[in-house]
Amino acid sequence: MNIEKTLNIMLKGCENHTEKNEIIEKLKKVEKEGRPLRIKLGLDPSAPDIHLGHAVVLRKIRQLQDLGHEAIIVIGDFTGMIGDPTGKSKTRKQLSKEEVEKNAKTYQEQIFKVIDSKKTTVKYNSEWLDKMNFRDVINLASKCTVARMLERDDFKNRYENQQPISVHEFFYPLMQAYDSVAIKADLELGGTDQTFNVLMGRNIQKDYKQEPQITLFMPLLEGIDGIEKMSKSLGNYIGINEEAKTMYEKIMKIPDNLIIKYYELCTDVYPEQIDIIKQRLKSGENPRDIKMELAKEITGLYHSREETEKAEETFKIAFQKKIAPDDIPILKVNTKQQNVGLAIVDALMLAGKYKSKSEIKRLMSQGAIKINGEKVTEISLITEIKSDTIVQVGKGTFYKLEI
Repeated sequence: MNIEKTLNIMLKGCENHTEKNEIIEKLKKVEKEGRPLRIKLGLDPSAPDIHLGHAVVLRKIRQLQDLGHEAIIVIGDFTGMIGDPTGKSKTRKQLSKEEVEKNAKTYQEQIFKVIDSKKTTVKYNSEWLDKMNFRDVINLASKCTVARMLERDDFKNRYENQQPISVHEFFYPLMQAYDSVAIKADLELGGTDQTFNVLMGRNIQKDYKQEPQITLFMPLLEGIDGIEKMSKSLGNYIGINEEAKTMYEKIMKIPDNLIIKYYELCTDVYPEQIDIIKQRLKSGENPRDIKMELAKEITGLYHSREETEKAEETFKIAFQKKIAPDDIPILKVNTKQQNVGLAIVDALMLAGKYKSKSEIKRLMSQGAIKINGEKVTEISLITEIKSDTIVQVGKGTFYKLEI
């Protein structure tokens, strides 16, 4: 194991984590034992549609799997019948066993679009929680005080506002923490909103005489509005099951100030490469061009190369039409007489705006000519065009090609 490389990839994009020294010691320990890290991720099967916000921790798991480690996905079929109280202002509706099983199946179909199924074990926490007797439950409950539970913002706010808190809700963080004991987790991941639950796992492992898991907390991802946390209910989400065209277009809507965050949390691009992208933005490169690279990178993680390239081309044409005037002049291009690039030069000459073909070629070499939104600097690079292709010369001159 290259511990330095593992640490760099592990901490890429993390908002908070266990002390570095403890992480390094854990990595050294599993290497000495000749085994991979056992990475825990608990999934509460209450909302089965996964979007890029959910996929942030899944991408982190995949990055660690690519380094040889293994994931244990704990489907909370038992805890799901209680419901995670995190961020809730009232007691959640308990799901039926049938609802939990249906959602869990949908979850599995989606998570393996991100993580490596060959390096993943799926467990249901009913395997151990359903077998606990009342003595076991009392013993587990003795590991945490009521005062500690009321440190959670959601419980604290409900208590102070005299809103009801059912006793069974206190068991949710205890039960999911016991999951770490049951699978002997080395590492647990979660969003920053799961800090209380994940840290509870560390504490419970100590109580059960296990070495505590290390922790990684990923930041919550803002949606395409750039303001609120990505959420299906808010309509600002990008679903991992959406068509390539839709996914690409949605990514292009994110604010420029989120480009780097999306690179860090939604892609597998190495930190060194992201540093280069940061410099490109600082140097004044058009953020739209870098965002198109980002859209292609993310879309390509969930769709085929062909689908991704088609989505990119569709966006370029749509974007170009959007900024082009409605009364755009049409240039007729004869592609049978010569190569495509020269045919476009001849067509531009017929527009009557340019003194010579040399002037057009010079404009092209200076990056002043775009075809469907993409700069073309050499005639030889133009190998294929279609009717309705948009040619832009300078900032405000547009033509539509007709073959």
